[in-house]
Amino acid sequence: MSSAQEHRPLAATRERVREAVRERILTGVLKPGDRLVERELAEDLGVSRVPVREAIRSLEAEGFLVVQSPRRVVVRQLARVDVEELFDVREALESLAAGLAAERAGKPELRRLERLLAESARVTQRGDGARITVLNTRLHDEIVAIAGNGLLSRVIQPLEGRLRWLTSQNEHWSDLLDEHRKLVGAITSGDAGRAREYAAEHVRVNREVTLRALFGDGGEGERPAS
Repeated sequence: MSSAQEHRPLAATRERVREAVRERILTGVLKPGDRLVERELAEDLGVSRVPVREAIRSLEAEGFLVVQSPRRVVVRQLARVDVEELFDVREALESLAAGLAAERAGKPELRRLERLLAESARVTQRGDGARITVLNTRLHDEIVAIAGNGLLSRVIQPLEGRLRWLTSQNEHWSDLLDEHRKLVGAITSGDAGRAREYAAEHVRVNREVTLRALFGDGGEGERPAS
C-alpha cells in the first residue's frame, strides 16, 4: 500500500473524530466547562488517542475548546463579548453573502432555497429543534455558495461551528422561519441592497434573542448555554 493510500483512512478517521466531538459540543452533550479526557473519548469512539489529540487541536483552533494544561482540556465558556464579536462578524459576512446571492442567483439556485424553506416549514410545524438548526445552517450555507465568492467561503468556514451554535440558541422557530422567508424573498427579487438589509436585520434579531437566552436581560458576566 502506498503512503497516499495509508494517509486516506487516517485522514478520514481524524475527520470523523473531530466531527463527533464537535457535534457533542453543538448539541449540548458536552457543555461549557466540561472536561475532555483523551482516553475516554478514544474508547468511546473506538479509535486510538492520536486522532482524538488531533481533533482537540483542531477544535481548539475553532474556538470550541480551551487547553488549560497538557492534561486538562475543557469546553470553552463563551463570555458576552465573545458572542457580541461573533454576531458583529456574522452580520458583516452574511449581509455581503445575501447581496451577492441576490445579484447572482439563477432559477436552479432559487429553487434550492425554496426547497429548504419548504422543509424548514414542515419541521417547524413538528417542533423538531435539532432538525430546524440543521436546516437553518444549510440555508445560510446555500446563500454563501450562491454568492460565489471563494474568499468569503474560506473566511466563514472556520466560524461555521460557532455560528451554528449561536443559531441553536434561538428557539423562536416560527419567527425564524418568517425571517428566512423574507431573506429568500429579497434574494429572489434580485435587489442586492434589500437582501443586505434583510440579512443584517435577521442577524440583529438573532443577536437579541441569543444574548437574552444566554445572559438574561441584564446580559452581565458569563453564563454558558444550558
